[in-house]
Amino acid sequence: MSSPAAATPIELCGIAIRERSAAPMQKLSAARVTRGAGVEGDARGRPGKRQVTVLSLESWNAACAELGVNLCWTQRRANLLVSGVEFGPDSVGQHLQLGSLTLEVTRETDPCRRMDAAYQGLQAALAPDWRGGVCCRVLSDGELTVGLRGLLVPGPLQGALQLT
Repeated sequence: MSSPAAATPIELCGIAIRERSAAPMQKLSAARVTRGAGVEGDARGRPGKRQVTVLSLESWNAACAELGVNLCWTQRRANLLVSGVEFGPDSVGQHLQLGSLTLEVTRETDPCRRMDAAYQGLQAALAPDWRGGVCCRVLSDGELTVGLRGLLVPGPLQGALQLT
């Protein structure tokens, strides 16, 4: 049996929303995130496994380096940009804690055709190593501001008996 994973310090580097599916991303310096609406004002915030999307700054920089270009992170169309972590298959079930906000990582965010519309080759550059980020479900509401520090922590054990 392996030992439990340790918490990883992270920092919130950016917040963005889109008013409707194909609308341009709007950067924000602060936002409220709720179980009912995701990032308030974002078109995709309804409850579910893809309520909030989170992109790793390190992974975004790797994709841009592969392309030899410096693109704004909002071209990825994610809601939150964090530094200090690179996501992967082991991230599923982990929790991002930023102040009172807790997000559960539910799956990889698959890069779509829209990435190549933003910059040719971006979809392929985001495909390896979960560079496109992760989808999350909101577990507890919170207020976010750019620069907020938090943690990526292991989630509860899968299949563990919970007494209530």
